[in-house]
Amino acid sequence: MAKKKKQLVIVESPAKAKTISKFLGREYTVEASMGHLIDLPKSQLGVDVEENFEPKYITIRGKGKILQKLRRKAKKSKKVLLATDPDREGEAISWHLSNALKVDEENKCRIEFNEITEAAVQQALENPRSIDKDRVDAQQARRVLDRLVGYKLSPLLWKKVRKGLSAGRVQSVALRIICEREDARNKFEPEEYWTAEINLKNPANDKFSAKLYRINNQKYKLKNEQEAKELKEDLQERKLKVSKIKEGQRRRNPAAPFTTSSLQQQAANSLYFSAKKTMFVAQRLYEGVDIGAEGTVGLITYMRTDSTRIAKEAQTNVQQYVLDEFGEKYLAEDRNYKVDSKAQDAHEAIRPTSVFRTPQKMKEYLDEEQYKLYKLIWERFVASQMAPALYKTLRVNIKSKNGKYLLRANGSQQLFAGVLQVDQSREQKEDTLLPNFNPGDKIELSTIKLAQHFTNPPARYTEAKLVKTLKKEGIGRPSTYATIIGTIQDRDYVEKEGKKFKPTELGAVVNGLLVKHFPNVTDVEFTAQMEDNLDKVEAGTADWREILSEFYFPFQDKLEEAHDEMEEVDMVEETDEICEKCGRNMVIKYGRYGKFLACPGFPECKNTKPFLVKAGVECPRCEDGEVIERKSKKGRRFYGCSNYPECEFMTWDHPTEEECPECGSFLVEKKRKNKTIKYCIDEDCKYETIELS
Repeated sequence: MAKKKKQLVIVESPAKAKTISKFLGREYTVEASMGHLIDLPKSQLGVDVEENFEPKYITIRGKGKILQKLRRKAKKSKKVLLATDPDREGEAISWHLSNALKVDEENKCRIEFNEITEAAVQQALENPRSIDKDRVDAQQARRVLDRLVGYKLSPLLWKKVRKGLSAGRVQSVALRIICEREDARNKFEPEEYWTAEINLKNPANDKFSAKLYRINNQKYKLKNEQEAKELKEDLQERKLKVSKIKEGQRRRNPAAPFTTSSLQQQAANSLYFSAKKTMFVAQRLYEGVDIGAEGTVGLITYMRTDSTRIAKEAQTNVQQYVLDEFGEKYLAEDRNYKVDSKAQDAHEAIRPTSVFRTPQKMKEYLDEEQYKLYKLIWERFVASQMAPALYKTLRVNIKSKNGKYLLRANGSQQLFAGVLQVDQSREQKEDTLLPNFNPGDKIELSTIKLAQHFTNPPARYTEAKLVKTLKKEGIGRPSTYATIIGTIQDRDYVEKEGKKFKPTELGAVVNGLLVKHFPNVTDVEFTAQMEDNLDKVEAGTADWREILSEFYFPFQDKLEEAHDEMEEVDMVEETDEICEKCGRNMVIKYGRYGKFLACPGFPECKNTKPFLVKAGVECPRCEDGEVIERKSKKGRRFYGCSNYPECEFMTWDHPTEEECPECGSFLVEKKRKNKTIKYCIDEDCKYETIELS
């Protein structure tokens, strides 16, 4: 009896294959492609511009055995089903596989699912489709476009700046955004201003505080100490009374379920995850986790999405959960969130595959990072279908007798927790209670505290703010944010100071050259328009080769001009460090892993050393060590002794050159929102100060 042929299902990752195998019967075999098997060659451009931008695809080096295995399996199979990820990249992988395995792409060989659950996989098997060639063309257009920009611009930078540099279509725009913010900070001139905190009493002698709201019915600004003192003296002479009392209610509505962008932002703010870590952990939750009796199951829906839409069944389930867990008053009416007009809306929002798998139930099966991210996703999803929080608000206007000064006191009190019962990522403010008032009540002024301030420069971008800006400006798409940020860091174009990005000297130089000679490539609006054009290709309303043609030939003209006109930049910087082999002053050079010291006598002298950023203080543990800046394996900055490993002193917080007034050691500082904490590095000394910013 002949052996019955099975159907072959091909996914991208082994984890995904393992999960899906448990849902399917014996008539199926599941294999993993390990991502892309076929792509443009790394060693050459791989695009024939003269032949209408025809790509030259090859089997990726090291992937030949995987492809051979899949070919053998395909030949022995009854049918091949391509179940790669439900996005452009996944569609392109399926298209390449269909060609390599000689599967007719017009046949219904493609299945996709937004979540890796048994029901979703079975539904996908019942609804196969042909490969979406428009989606494939959109991916091809992006791949070829990025290849043309990267492989044409990078050699120019090698020639004009130094070898090993790279430029990319989208990464160059992200770099420009960070550099422009740094330029604005450097040009910023702080302005002095003063504020007045006014403490008052009502007729019952109850204390409260108010802010000066208007002077002569106009907005005001106290520019210096003299103006502030004059205000204080004048206000102290005025009689005050309540002129208006307004009671009301304020609602705090739930936030929409997560998209890729909003998840990366919230994970950065709440969990201190990088965009790269967020996507890595989310991928594991999506592909499947062993949860005991249920086996391996995907815990969240597909994590690369720009939509806030959720399936009707999922909405019904979460509404039932809220009803059972909290009661009817916590349940909102059918709540659907408006999808961004720029969104592709190809998939649902990121949500748990089952709302009944609560974070507490899943905790024993997840590692710490998985649990934290799953909890964040689950809480946001449940909260999105809950009633808003309600606050009672009170606004009291207090005027001076002649009407010159208007003071305002605001109070609020939570009446109903609503969404805040679940969504812990939304900061809950404490009630600000005011005493009782009646219109016309006389108010007594207790004290006026004057404080000097200076305006702050525009803040540098945190990872969350940069993702938000890229999303807002239409730069990149959900699957690319983490890659964009990772690339500009890996290339040593930007570095983190605390949690904020600042351009390196190299990044500033590269950005300056690109902005000057290739304004379109680095232009935010131009790049956003290109993203829209790629969306049109996917929608079938634009030809991808025509879009490439419109971009490339003007770009090629600019490239030829730049080879002739772009100035060469010498990035070599001499230091005070003396080469112990030949006596020359060593210079700073840039390598694959950032800065290092090298002897300028190369090739006669090949001496090199690590580049050490000195903190300017001596090691508190050993006699001859200096505190220097280091980086952990995960790229986090810390400070340690130059004599490591003999001396293992380290601190995460930035050393200062200030001496401790109590023991004479040095102080380190750490920043927390609006305050700077300085404390003594000596563990036995408890000295600490807090400065408010």
